[in-house]
Amino acid sequence: QVQLAESGGGSVQVGGSLTLSCAANISIATTNAIGWHRQPPGKQREFVATFTISGTTHDADSTRGRFTVTRDNAKDTIYLQMNNLKPEDTAVYFCHVYMLPNTHYWGQGTQVTVSS
Repeated sequence: QVQLAESGGGSVQVGGSLTLSCAANISIATTNAIGWHRQPPGKQREFVATFTISGTTHDADSTRGRFTVTRDNAKDTIYLQMNNLKPEDTAVYFCHVYMLPNTHYWGQGTQVTVSS
C-alpha cells in the first residue's frame, strides 16, 4: 500500500512563500506520475503539478511561474515551492501518485491559507 505524507502547509500573507513536502513509502522513481493537486474551499480538486515517469514536469496555467515542483529520489520525497502566493491559492494540497493500471493514491492533505 502506497502511503504519502504531506507537510509544510500553513498560513501566509499575500506575496509570501511556502514549501510543501510529500514523503512516500515507496521508490518514487517507480511511479508513473507523482505530483500535487489542490482543493480550494467549496470547489473541486484540481491539478497543480506533476512529474511523469520520464521525469517530465507538467504544471497548471494558474500556478506556472510561481510554483515549482522538485524531487529527491534518494529521499523518496517531492516538494512544491510556492512563491508569490495569492488568496486564490488557498486550498488543501494533496500529494498524488498514479500507478499502472489506473491506480491512484492520495495523501491526507495539508492546508495552505493565504490572507491579504
